[in-house]
Amino acid sequence: MGNFTIVNGQVYTPGLAIIDAPQPNTPLGGENLQVAIDVSGNGKLPWPPSTQSADSPTLFHNITLFLTSQTLSHNFTISNGTEPANNGTGYVGPVLDLEPSSTVKHVNWVWPKCLVGDGTSSDKPARGAYNISMHQSFRWNGTNYYTVFDLPISVTNSISESAERVDCASLENKLLSIADVEKSSDKLPGQPWVQAGASTSLTKTSAAAGVLKDKKKTMVRLATVGMAFSVFLHAAL
Repeated sequence: MGNFTIVNGQVYTPGLAIIDAPQPNTPLGGENLQVAIDVSGNGKLPWPPSTQSADSPTLFHNITLFLTSQTLSHNFTISNGTEPANNGTGYVGPVLDLEPSSTVKHVNWVWPKCLVGDGTSSDKPARGAYNISMHQSFRWNGTNYYTVFDLPISVTNSISESAERVDCASLENKLLSIADVEKSSDKLPGQPWVQAGASTSLTKTSAAAGVLKDKKKTMVRLATVGMAFSVFLHAAL
């Protein structure tokens, strides 16, 4: 979704989270999808959450992650904010609860079966251009927000068969069009952690799935989606 800001290799989202890895437009594969997320605003947000009052003006409520592709018509759950009932569920537990003592949350999501391939032209049709879609619910300066940010990647590197991989159908959610998401979009007054005068590099998303050709060329893509709309957007498993 549009342009975004990278500062010293960190991707600043329209919210409190900062993505340390992967970098945008990275070809991925291997055993797992690995996402590293800084939830401290590089030390500006008190951590752990137990040190914050429930009425603090700035705090996280939730982070959910999905792997989406408009061109391939897929929307897979990576983490929907709930704890998996068993190891075979195929999705990751609540992001903010991972590694409780660390301000960087490492998401390790086992690729599902339909993404298995060896990086050749005979790969399964589900492989290709995707977005890691990050949904954040948070309070900033006393106002609650729900934002959606898409980090473009490609599932093109080799992914081997494994007994740990679940059927893609068990992770599939309804995929709304970008236009439908845009109907409920809004903008934050600014990016919480990018300071005035910071050295930034403007990075435009590729023509990967989930990217509109005629998007506004803003430094940071800031989309706010209502909480009720998020329930419709991604069905809980």
